[in-house]
Amino acid sequence: MTLHLNSPLLDSEPLSRAAGRRIRLKLDILQPPGSFKIRGIGLACETYARQGKQRFIASSGGNAGIAVAYAGRHLGIPAVVVVPQSTPEPARARIRQQGAELIVHGAAWHEANALAQSLLTETDAFIHPFDDPLLWQGHATLIDELAACTEPPDAVLLSVGGGGLYSGVVEGLRRNGWDEVAVISAETAGADSFAQAIAADERIALAAISSIATSLGARQVCEQAFQLSRQHPTRPAVVSDAAALRACERFLDDHRLLVEPACGAALALPYDNADVLQDYQDIVLIVCGGVILPAQSPAQSPA
Repeated sequence: MTLHLNSPLLDSEPLSRAAGRRIRLKLDILQPPGSFKIRGIGLACETYARQGKQRFIASSGGNAGIAVAYAGRHLGIPAVVVVPQSTPEPARARIRQQGAELIVHGAAWHEANALAQSLLTETDAFIHPFDDPLLWQGHATLIDELAACTEPPDAVLLSVGGGGLYSGVVEGLRRNGWDEVAVISAETAGADSFAQAIAADERIALAAISSIATSLGARQVCEQAFQLSRQHPTRPAVVSDAAALRACERFLDDHRLLVEPACGAALALPYDNADVLQDYQDIVLIVCGGVILPAQSPAQSPA
């Protein structure tokens, strides 16, 4: 038995109408810890538990830490999660509620990550939020589930932060023989390290994260994601914070599901019938979920 569930695939009439094409939703918001992260993190934690590791140590902006804490509780292994100061209190509370030790350190994720790695001993397992082959293998189960119930779509639409979900989706497409299915990647301006890397054809690092979508706040995507973007058909798109927040509100009205701005970045593309969608008539959108919700409304946020 795995720590994640097989999430539903739903035809979205509101998004399909807005985009003028078929939009289906892979609802990973329904995973027990609230996001897709438990797929890969659950597999990693189960693997390290079998290897005899006695503690999980993780760095996270929020959602990965919640998944590590959840996995640790279910596996009976203590977890330490280091988050930056930008992680909102509701996400911190969820980590504590799962029984993990929470440490707040640094202004951004890379600083929290450095502290987390400094805590490691020989009996600990480090659970990276996005850069680990075990994570990609676990996230690829999203595509396994699609392949078991439907014909291949024209494209898969997803949000990109550090590149873990993207890497897993491409792995899943490959192992199911769906190599021609394109991936449309969505980011918010100010957290768009993947789009900038593709445009520059080199893995660049952002000077800082200026987007409200802090879950997308990796200053540099992992090497695996960058290399896969050079091999697999990938169409990057960048939206404003305001567009992502408007999409969150519309999605709540349309489907009665509340997602964070990181997920709103992907939802904004069909809601706004973005040009990047024009070559595809059947799109599966991964509703990645997340619990880091903004304090601002779209009207208050910067454009």
